[in-house]
Amino acid sequence: MAAGKKNAARLKAALVFIDESGFLMAPYVRRTWAPKGATPFLYQRGRSHQKVSVIAALCVPAERNTVRCYFRLHPDANIDTERVLLFLQQLSRQLKGKPFLVIWDRWQPHRAKRVREFLSCPPAVGFIFLPSYAPELNPVEYAWNHLKTNPMANDPHREVETLTDAARRHARSLQRKEKLLRSFLNHSPLPLRLR
Repeated sequence: MAAGKKNAARLKAALVFIDESGFLMAPYVRRTWAPKGATPFLYQRGRSHQKVSVIAALCVPAERNTVRCYFRLHPDANIDTERVLLFLQQLSRQLKGKPFLVIWDRWQPHRAKRVREFLSCPPAVGFIFLPSYAPELNPVEYAWNHLKTNPMANDPHREVETLTDAARRHARSLQRKEKLLRSFLNHSPLPLRLR
């Protein structure tokens, strides 16, 4: 990891942490407040296998002074190599052609030949794999945890469209909270100094 960070600094490249997750129709259930004697009920659609898959990136520019979050939702679909590649292309456009270094886990679509070829051409300067079985190193994992256990907890949906709208609304809200995005980076055991 240290060599990759030094190369990114030398090349004035942004560090881009990427991870995928999914939101299910059945929400994460947390303890909540309710009036005495009025037990809260969560009505949800049983045996539903519908979901919203999501891929996101936390980007730290070369100057290390800001943190940005980019995401893409895929209602009722799985994220595969094609979707990872499309996300990387869109991310490259969002970064306006500036160099970037991708840091992610060893999931099969991340190791696909087409993805590696894309990341070997400018503006990408390469990629680094996180160690196996170490999700705590990826700050995007903390973003998923925050979304699932805070704004989207105790919020069941009966249709995938309403789940998609809720996921988009809460993810966009997260994009505007730079202090919270910084806290995900700070909470990760990776040594990364931000200004």
